[in-house]
Amino acid sequence: MSVDFFNTLCKEPVLTNEKFGICDDQDGTKAYSNVGDFTDWIATVINQTQIEVSFTAIDNCIIVLKEGTQNKESSCDGMLTFNNNVYLVELKNQRTGGWLPDAIGQLENSIKLLKANNNLEEIRYKKAYACNRKHPNFQVMEVERKRKFYNETGFRLDVQTEIVIK
Repeated sequence: MSVDFFNTLCKEPVLTNEKFGICDDQDGTKAYSNVGDFTDWIATVINQTQIEVSFTAIDNCIIVLKEGTQNKESSCDGMLTFNNNVYLVELKNQRTGGWLPDAIGQLENSIKLLKANNNLEEIRYKKAYACNRKHPNFQVMEVERKRKFYNETGFRLDVQTEIVIK
């Protein structure tokens, strides 16, 4: 069964705010955008040109089951869509532990599911963001890891909490 990630009830109304946040309460509910209380933001979206941006919750909203089971596929928290661009977002709020490999794995699996269920030929820019509020200024990732991610997925990988819409 095909799952449309772009036309779903999980897609929130369009935002044109210059700045808004993406939040995940980390309690089994879906991620959501927020224009009010910045203290809840895990990722900050900068949209200086105020173009129309949609946030779609994926984890805990768009459910894809592993083939032949009732187990849910691992997925990232959500995606931003605008002007034929797709930015996948994984949100973390961890001080220690292996959060980055976990986030990258969730992004990779989400890309696999997205590609298997949707035509991405018309998408101009494809990015994947691993965002961690406890590590907002993560050290620069090595070029080789980013290159490997791009070669395997077709998405550019960024590890930061600020997402700039261009």
